[in-house]
Amino acid sequence: MAVILDLSYIYSIIISSVVAIIYTLLGGLYSVAYTDVIQLILIFVSLWVCVPFLMTNPHSLDISLTAYNQTFQAPWVGTVELDEAGKWFDDFMLLALGGLAYQAFYQRILSASSYTQAQVTCFASSGFCLVLGIPSVLIGAVAASTDWNSTSYGLPTPYERDQAGSILPIALQYLTPPYISIIGIGAVAAAVMSSMDSALLSSASLFSSNIYKNIIRKQASDREMQWVIRISVVVVGLAGTALTFLDSSVLVFWLVGVDMSYTIMFPQLVCILFFKVSNGYGATVGYLMGIIMRVLSGEPLIGLPPAIKFPGCRLDAEGKLTQFFPFRTAIMVISLVSILLFSWLTSIIFNKGLLSERWDVFKIKRKQATTPRAADGKRTIPENEDGSVAKQLLDTTSC
Repeated sequence: MAVILDLSYIYSIIISSVVAIIYTLLGGLYSVAYTDVIQLILIFVSLWVCVPFLMTNPHSLDISLTAYNQTFQAPWVGTVELDEAGKWFDDFMLLALGGLAYQAFYQRILSASSYTQAQVTCFASSGFCLVLGIPSVLIGAVAASTDWNSTSYGLPTPYERDQAGSILPIALQYLTPPYISIIGIGAVAAAVMSSMDSALLSSASLFSSNIYKNIIRKQASDREMQWVIRISVVVVGLAGTALTFLDSSVLVFWLVGVDMSYTIMFPQLVCILFFKVSNGYGATVGYLMGIIMRVLSGEPLIGLPPAIKFPGCRLDAEGKLTQFFPFRTAIMVISLVSILLFSWLTSIIFNKGLLSERWDVFKIKRKQATTPRAADGKRTIPENEDGSVAKQLLDTTSC
């Protein structure tokens, strides 16, 4: 919006935030589900409509010629140097596994009508992500093959101006007709809104169901919970909007968020799903280990210098002290091992009576089952628990 519509960065953020907050607030999970379908179609169609115009514009060379040859800019196909292999591996693992701990992902999966549908959805979406990624690669290749001096953008290039993160709207603005750039910005807006409404509702539901309902007010009525969700959506939306003013790129916060998810939350998810020995003590120690080591490892994106310097830590091309060792993966593994180790130790300590049961805060000591199973073996869910919570998330406007 700032590039194509010539709006200031602040106004662009405010308009996007207000729209997303309002329709998430009014529609709840219904708005997220239905708008996601529309947004996905917009993203897919709009990007592919823009690609032919970008690749045939008169200011760019054939991308096959510029892939490995120096022309107006450096070749757009690079190489991985051996001393940078660790960082590339770390980034790959971060992008591959970091999103698995996002609550928004489980909004979709847990709302599936069957296990089969959930599995098919996951596999189909993974393949579709590759298809959606093709236009982005082509657009980046065209931008790297463009003589920007022959356009109204001029020199230096977007990369040299540190505007590589905005290359999509820049390419649409200067390399395509105006009506195509408007279609392209629709794809960008749809992608942003699709992520923002999911994040808003998932954050609001986490607070209302896990904290407010289970800790603050266990006797809260359905009507009260609906108002808590509404207020949470607004508060989270305003907080997220305020954070974007701290940096010129929203992408920075997404990268930091997925970083935290990979190093801190992913080990917890793996342990709770696949290791029965896991308990609250191990989870607490693993969480503290993960967050402390991640903070001490530094983050150049937000200007946080590293206190722990892993092997290969040095200045990058921009003069920032950077970890080239796969430190995120190392922290994730350390956190995972800490959870399992301390869970096993505390289990032995309390189950063998080495420490009094009154010190067992998380109640992990083995107990004989006292509640008989239902005759038909089926698990029943109280209507006032999961049913009401699901209804509140689906419709945050009912009285």
